[in-house]
Amino acid sequence: MMRIFLVCSTLLIAGLQLDAQGRGAAAGPGAPAANAQSAPAGNAANGKKLFGAYGCYQCHGYEAQGGAGARLAPRPIAFAAFQKYVRRPLDQMPPYTSKVVSDQELADVYAYLTSIPAAPAASTIPILSR
Repeated sequence: MMRIFLVCSTLLIAGLQLDAQGRGAAAGPGAPAANAQSAPAGNAANGKKLFGAYGCYQCHGYEAQGGAGARLAPRPIAFAAFQKYVRRPLDQMPPYTSKVVSDQELADVYAYLTSIPAAPAASTIPILSR
């Protein structure tokens, strides 16, 4: 349980650090596609299953919206940065080496993260526009 918490915490901190350096979450509507183009092909359905199986949701939320861990979706950091951080985290998150999470599984999780749609604007929700 502690290992999962540490992994999630590390992803959060990495995301925040990369975002602060201007390489984090995409800044425009075209950016997620750019991130997805540089990522290997992945299976989003399997990635969602792995996101739950590895316990990522415990820190990052069921829809990767953040919590104790960083918000990973709807616009995750570039795949190369994501992979590097998962494999060699900088803080409390333990490394998820290729012995623990294969490259294909990591690509699947990333495909899941890129498949999560952005929340609707508050102005489009009738009850909130009253």
